[in-house]
Amino acid sequence: MAFDYDLFVIGGGSGGVRAGRVAAETGARVALAEEYRMGGTCVIRGCVPKKLMVFASGYSGRMQEAAAYGWDVQAGAFDWGRFRPRMRAELDRLENIYRTNLGRPGVEIFDQRAVIADPHTVELADGRRFSAKHILLATGGMPFKPPQVPGIELAGTSNDVFLMEELPGRVLIVGGGYIACEFACIFNGLGVETSQYYRGEQILRGFDGEARGHIAELMHGRGINLHVGTDVERMERRDGGIWVKATDGREAVFDRVIYATGRVPNSAGLGLEDAGVRLGRGGKVEVDAYSQTSVPSIYAVGDVTDRVNLTPVAILEGAAFVETVFNANPTKVGHTDIPSAIFTQPEYGAVGLGEEEAAGQEEIEVYCAAFRPMQNSFIDKPERVMFKLIVSKATRRILGCHIIADGAGELIQFVGVAMKMGATKEDFDATVAVHPTMSEEIVLMKTPVRTA
Repeated sequence: MAFDYDLFVIGGGSGGVRAGRVAAETGARVALAEEYRMGGTCVIRGCVPKKLMVFASGYSGRMQEAAAYGWDVQAGAFDWGRFRPRMRAELDRLENIYRTNLGRPGVEIFDQRAVIADPHTVELADGRRFSAKHILLATGGMPFKPPQVPGIELAGTSNDVFLMEELPGRVLIVGGGYIACEFACIFNGLGVETSQYYRGEQILRGFDGEARGHIAELMHGRGINLHVGTDVERMERRDGGIWVKATDGREAVFDRVIYATGRVPNSAGLGLEDAGVRLGRGGKVEVDAYSQTSVPSIYAVGDVTDRVNLTPVAILEGAAFVETVFNANPTKVGHTDIPSAIFTQPEYGAVGLGEEEAAGQEEIEVYCAAFRPMQNSFIDKPERVMFKLIVSKATRRILGCHIIADGAGELIQFVGVAMKMGATKEDFDATVAVHPTMSEEIVLMKTPVRTA
């Protein structure tokens, strides 16, 4: 059977673009449809603009530290009106790079929504239909807001933050995951009166318990009104803002309410179930180790599969898909020991297991140090950094590493390499420390603080 394309990709995020470009470079005829903007969540409404806001929000603290170090600093107010157009211009630049990289090997781009009509047919919003030997779903995820909360229509999501015309004076972040914590720190750093409600007992569920508590303490210390065990009961438009009644009885008025209560796979309305594609909990597209769905001609990568929802993982999955399907080299992506960073202030870098999870699998030793680094102690700044290693008693291999410090996202990348290579505690001990740095602590911790 002759097809219009060898591959039709639905979704122009990092995973879809990587797969489309690399497949086209093999000589395959490739098309890609994206209904919003090329670049997906990461480039347009996630990692990139968020990190730019992280940079911007960090300068308020840096100016205070500079003054303590002897600089004559005239600290002014943050000007969102100056920052916003530069951020948007940067996103435009990156989107253009994505388009250029797709166009160079000959990928045909359709700037509209596409759905699956049958296992080998894609239908565009304008009614055109194209046949494809293979179809790749890379539609990502989308923010979730609980529909049962009265007044939920008054609240925005993380997507809306990057479209704000004005910076709010008072903001409420609802949620306790990494997106919620990052935005709470961003708004706080930009001078916004920031509150955060989370219904659970502690923020950052799923991460190491000790690290979660440390981050919460630092957020409190920086002036974020963090309330755990608290959720929104209802919202109304009042007093020129959004009045919020919380489940613990507290009432407050905010200029903006931002929900960061999780993301769900963007799989609805794509014709998947009618085509025979099996969906799992929350609408995730179920795939095997090679990203193939229950329909042999249809594959899926990235957040729509709800495996590990990180941009670099989606990119690896897209590349592995091309190796498997177009280069006859079946390739799996390992979804363990993946380094990640939470861009709170300071940052939290993690790779491998948390203490609780590791202790549930085998006997472990825990090495941990929390201290004021030289830069803080000199100016009597109370914030402490934390370095933590979780070690297998039986094999001595590093099972997990957790770092809370400025630049933790940069540091954890290299620990991830060591762990992939099977590094042991003795390998760390044998490594010469770089002095004077705070990171030298990771190779100087000789005695476990506890075993489990």
